[in-house]
Amino acid sequence: MGNFIKISVRGLVEYVLRRGSIDSTFVGTSVLLDGVRAHQKIQSEQGDNYESEVSLKMDISYKDSFFKIEGRCDGIIKEDVIIIDEIKSTRRDLEYIQEDHNEVYWGQGKVYAYMYAKENNIENIKVQLTYMNINTQEEKRFIKEFTIDELEEFIYYLLEEYKIYADLRMDMEEKRENTIKDLEFPFPSYRKGQRELAVSIYKTIRNEKRIFAKAPTGTGKTISTLFPAIKALGENKIEKIIYLTAKTITKKVAEETLNILLSKGLICKSVTITAKEKICFMDEVNCNKEHCPYADGYYNKLNRAIIDIFENENMMDRETIEKYSEKHGVCPFEFSLDLSLLCPIVICDYNYFFDPRASLKRLNEENKNSYGVLIDEAHNLVDRSREMFSASLNKSEFLNLKRKFKNKDKDIHRHLNKINSYMIDLRKERDEKSFTKKEKPKDINRFLNGFISKAEKWLMDNKGDEDYKEALDLYFNCNSFVRILKLYDERYITYVEKNKSEVTLKLFCLDPSHLLREITKNNRATIFFSATLSPMKYYREVLGSDEEDYNVMLPSPFNRDNIKVYINRVSTRYKDRENTYEKIVNTISDTINNETGNTLIFFPSYSYMYRIYEIFIEKHGHMNIIVQDNHMSEEEREEFLEEFSKDERVIGFAVLGGIFSEGIDLRGEKLEGVIIVGVGLPQVCFERNIIKEYYDENNKWGYDYSYVYPGMNKVLQAGGRLIRTERDKGFLLLMDDRFLTSKYQNMIPYEWKNFKIV
Repeated sequence: MGNFIKISVRGLVEYVLRRGSIDSTFVGTSVLLDGVRAHQKIQSEQGDNYESEVSLKMDISYKDSFFKIEGRCDGIIKEDVIIIDEIKSTRRDLEYIQEDHNEVYWGQGKVYAYMYAKENNIENIKVQLTYMNINTQEEKRFIKEFTIDELEEFIYYLLEEYKIYADLRMDMEEKRENTIKDLEFPFPSYRKGQRELAVSIYKTIRNEKRIFAKAPTGTGKTISTLFPAIKALGENKIEKIIYLTAKTITKKVAEETLNILLSKGLICKSVTITAKEKICFMDEVNCNKEHCPYADGYYNKLNRAIIDIFENENMMDRETIEKYSEKHGVCPFEFSLDLSLLCPIVICDYNYFFDPRASLKRLNEENKNSYGVLIDEAHNLVDRSREMFSASLNKSEFLNLKRKFKNKDKDIHRHLNKINSYMIDLRKERDEKSFTKKEKPKDINRFLNGFISKAEKWLMDNKGDEDYKEALDLYFNCNSFVRILKLYDERYITYVEKNKSEVTLKLFCLDPSHLLREITKNNRATIFFSATLSPMKYYREVLGSDEEDYNVMLPSPFNRDNIKVYINRVSTRYKDRENTYEKIVNTISDTINNETGNTLIFFPSYSYMYRIYEIFIEKHGHMNIIVQDNHMSEEEREEFLEEFSKDERVIGFAVLGGIFSEGIDLRGEKLEGVIIVGVGLPQVCFERNIIKEYYDENNKWGYDYSYVYPGMNKVLQAGGRLIRTERDKGFLLLMDDRFLTSKYQNMIPYEWKNFKIV
C-alpha cells in the first residue's frame, strides 16, 4: 500500500472546493457563540427521528493511497430516505441566500452522506442545508437527493484533487525524515559548552519539559537549540517547531542557521511570519477585494501557490513569500499564515504565540501539546509579556465617538455616555495625577459589554459610514480590555492617570509569570534561552518556572584574555550628569585615542546620548561618527551597520536596550571596542515603581526586580556585541562607579572579572 493519509471532512472539502476572496468585513466576536446556539436551537426542535452531532469515519483506497476520513455531521434525520442535515448560521438576510450559495457546505454534506450510505448499504440518500439567521431566528432549507454512485464519483473527484497536495506532502515528510536522520552537526567541532547545550535541549524535548538556558554570546545558541529540536522533529518527538523572536534581526539569525543546515543536506520546510503592516503590498492595509487585488479571489489561487512554493522552496522567508505572492496574486500575510499550518518550522514574533489578542488562531487550533517552542532572547519576554497581558482605555475616545453618535444611534450614544461618565468619576475620585487600586475596576465590564453588544450590530450594518473606522477601533479596544479583565487576579493592579481632561484607565500586569506558565505548560517542550538570563533565579521566577523545570548555565567559550576590560569610577546618576559630561567625553576620547578599531558607545537614553555626542563632536568632528536615531527605518538600520564594514574607522553612538545592543553580529575587525555609559537602569517612572512595590510586598528585592536586573541585562547584551568568535579581540569600558559595588560585581560575568580601574 502507498501513502497513508488522515484528514478531516472539513479539511478535505475546504482544500478542494474553497473559493472566493479574503474578506475583512466586520464579524462580531459573538458570532461563534451565536452559531453554537443556532445549532443547538435547531437540533432541540427536531423530533425523535433526529440524531444530532453524529461522528462518522471512513477508510477508502484511491490509486496508490489509503485515506482515513473523519468528521462529525450536525444531524441525521431517519425517514424513508435518510437525510444528512448541515446547519449553518448567518447574519445575512435569508432572501439573498440561494441553493448554491456555498459549494463547501454542499460538499461537506455530500461527504457525510457517502460515509453514512456506504456504511449502511443505502442506495439513495438526501442532503439538507439548514440556514438560520441568528438575528431574526428565521430558517431556510434546501434539500437534494443523491445516489451512492453520484456520491462516490464526487468523493473520487475530491481525492484526486487533494492527492496532488497529499503526495507532495508525503514526499516532503519522507525526505525530511531521511535527511534529518543523516544530518550531522554542521561545524567541524563543538565550541565549549555547545554540545552540553544541545544535549540539554534534546533531553528537554524528549522528557517533555521546560528549560531555562543561559548560554553566553558566542556559544552558538541558535544552532545549539535548532539542531537538537530538528533531530527531535525527525524522531516524531514533536510535530512542529515554533521559533519565537523579539526582533527582526533575530529572525534573520534563525533563518541563516536554517540555511546552514539546508546546505548540509537537510530538506525541511520553514516559514517566517512578517507583520501584516510590513509585508502588505498595498499603500493602505485594507483586506477586501474592492481595495486589494491580492485579497480578490485569494482562495481560488491559494492551492496553486502552495504547491508551487512547496515544490521549489524549503525556506519561505519574507523575500520568498513576497516573490510567490506576486507571482500568484495572493496576499503575502495570509499566505504566510496558511503556510504556517503546513510547515514543520515556523519563525515568528512572540505576540503570535503569547498575546491573548493577537495569537495565531490557526496554530492554536492545532494540537499545541505536540509543539517544541524555542524562545530566543527570552529575557525580552518579561516586559513584552507585561505589555501583552495589559490593556488600557482613554476617556477621550469615548467622548469623541459619543458626540458623533448623538443623532446617529441613540443606544450606542447612551452606552458611550455611561462610559464617559464613569471616566469622569474616576478623574474626580482622587486629587493625585496618578493613583492605583488593587482590585478590578467596578462596573466597567458591564458598561463595556453594553457598548460592545450595540456596536457589533451597528458595525455589521453601516460599513460605509464616515465614522465606521473610529467605531471599529474603539470596539476592538473595548474587547481587548474585557478579555484582559478576565485574566485579572492578584498579580494585576488597576491604575488611573490624569492629564488635564484626559483620563487613562489601565489594567497593568505586574507579574506575568502565572500566565506564561499556563501558556507554555501546554507545549510538548519549551526552551527559554538567552546569553543574559542572569540572575537565573530572577528570570526563572518572572518567566513562570516550576521546580521540575531544567536549567543550564554555560561559561563563555572564549579565552577571556581576548577582551580587555576597564571600569571607570565616574557617576552617571541623573543628579550628577550635568557635572560629569566633560569627564565622560574626555574618558571616551582618551580611550579611543589609546585603542584601535571601530567602537560602539552605548547610553541609557537618547537625551543623554545626544548631549554627550554634541560635546564629543566638537572635539572629534574629523572622525567618522554615526548616531542611532529614535525612528530608524530598516534601510537606515542596515546603513548604520554597513559603516562597520568600511575601511574607515567608525565611532557609533547607540542606546542600551535598542536595536544595536542585541542580536547584531559584527565579527572580527568590524567591532573592536564597546563603551557602556551607565548601569542601564530603566527610566524612573510610575509603572516601574508599581512593579517595585509589588515585589517588595511579596518579600522580593523590588528595586532590583524593577530596575537593577533589567538594567544590567542591557549592559550584558551590549557588551556581548564585542567578542563573537574565537579570533575576535577588543576592549570593553564600563563607565559607572556602581560597577565596582558588590551587587554589580556579582552580576558581572567571569570573562569581565579581569578588569582594570581607570
